[in-house]
Amino acid sequence: MSLHKSLKQKNLLVRQRNVLTRAERIERLEEDDRWEEGEDSVFGLPKVKPRFISIAAAHALEEEEEEEPEAAETEGEAEPEPRAQQP
Repeated sequence: MSLHKSLKQKNLLVRQRNVLTRAERIERLEEDDRWEEGEDSVFGLPKVKPRFISIAAAHALEEEEEEEPEAAETEGEAEPEPRAQQP
């Protein structure tokens, strides 16, 4: 018996959610300084817009962060030679 083609790849089922959990909403509100522990109620939280980021963009950002320290180290070592002026 074979496996249906829609069930083979697990990573295709991972999608951006439209609704955040209560803990995620509180976390985002804390980042924006709109919620403080003990003063505000966890019920009736204000709406928080989810941040959409594509998987490809997230992967590209991770690669850039990994490459930056290496690029900074090599830039200081190799100094360009001054060009001679032609008459």
